[in-house]
Amino acid sequence: MMTELIEDFNQEIAPRQEDSEVVVSVEGVSKKFCRDLKRSLFYGVQDIATELIGGQRKSEALRTKEFWALKDITFQLRRGEALGLIGSNGAGKSTLLRIISGLINPDTGCVKVKGRVAPLIALGAGFNPILTGRENIYANMSILGLPTKEINERFQDVVDFAEIGDALDSPVQSYSSGMAARLGFACAVHIEPDVLLIDEVLAVGDVKFRMKCYRQLAKLREKGTAFILVSHNPNDLLKVCHKSVYLAKGRLIASGETDPVMRKYEEDQSLNVSETLKGKMILPAKPQSESLGLDILSLYFKDEQGNLLETLNTGESAYLCVECQAYKHIESANLGVAITALAGQNDRVLYMTSANDRESLEISPGRVELQMQMPFCGLLPGIYSAKIFIKEGFISFDIVESFRFSVKSSKVTNQCLFYQPRNWKVVSKTIL
Repeated sequence: MMTELIEDFNQEIAPRQEDSEVVVSVEGVSKKFCRDLKRSLFYGVQDIATELIGGQRKSEALRTKEFWALKDITFQLRRGEALGLIGSNGAGKSTLLRIISGLINPDTGCVKVKGRVAPLIALGAGFNPILTGRENIYANMSILGLPTKEINERFQDVVDFAEIGDALDSPVQSYSSGMAARLGFACAVHIEPDVLLIDEVLAVGDVKFRMKCYRQLAKLREKGTAFILVSHNPNDLLKVCHKSVYLAKGRLIASGETDPVMRKYEEDQSLNVSETLKGKMILPAKPQSESLGLDILSLYFKDEQGNLLETLNTGESAYLCVECQAYKHIESANLGVAITALAGQNDRVLYMTSANDRESLEISPGRVELQMQMPFCGLLPGIYSAKIFIKEGFISFDIVESFRFSVKSSKVTNQCLFYQPRNWKVVSKTIL
């Protein structure tokens, strides 16, 4: 249901023409911060004093212990577009959203915004915990630029959307995090902004709430609202955003169509993993006296010819190999693999055990290699972590909590949640 809803969101709001109105223009924006609190306060006082006497701040130069959170960022957002912000933690995504929303000023460059902006940077962050939900609705929507008359007209819609009717006149500090999230989202979307800034907030709440969020966003975008979406879930970005910007350590690495930008990001992430693994994860050896009967020695992937694979490829065959040292005969070993996607919300995407497949693995004493063949790798491009264990009944011999690996693809998979092997053919029918 959620996948279908996101797909509908994507289809209903096709990209506007290139000559559509620019609502956000970011031109050469840079922002620096200081890692030392005392020095940062000193620099702040120094900058204020310089401005008071009419001096010129040297904003383009770094001072001691300062660093660039953003450096020379330039892009445009047009009416009705959805732009994805891609990057690891600390890349500068949230700093950029705060500059666009007007919460902080850039040190160099400028940001031009046309129309009303609603920042969903942290749901409920602007609420006063002592005030009631009713009072916070008026205060929050007023801050976002809506006059009291219009708030009165939309008040009931906000309450109905947030589903907090019974708690409307209770202090917000008594709300659960989910209730505060629903109220914050309801306030922001019902001001019908020209630009909506969304920073990972669609990850909160239950499935029902997220479905309601996507429906409301689709309605807003049909009316011309533009979005900037920050998410670590590649499926959200690929399905919702037609264009994206990739940031790394405050610098713009790539921009353009979301698919190639996301590929560049995933490749950069995969390179880091490959350098760590180098095709094989070797576990520290332990003495037989500490063994429970079987120890995992190494983990790796191989192709059909037995060659080590540093990365998997979507749609291609591979073997997951678990090299072990057995100190006794094991009649019916159970090999288990739990794979988690490191992007997004660390969702578990696969859980497989030989016992569930009714495969009995008999292991003799000595060094052995357990294999799980994958005729086709169904995982999308990205970075994954596998938890691997070997047990017999309730007895656990050994476990590896995290075996990281990456998946690449030469196929078009940006509209999929997994790779489906398939064949195509035409069958002639005889007409009677």
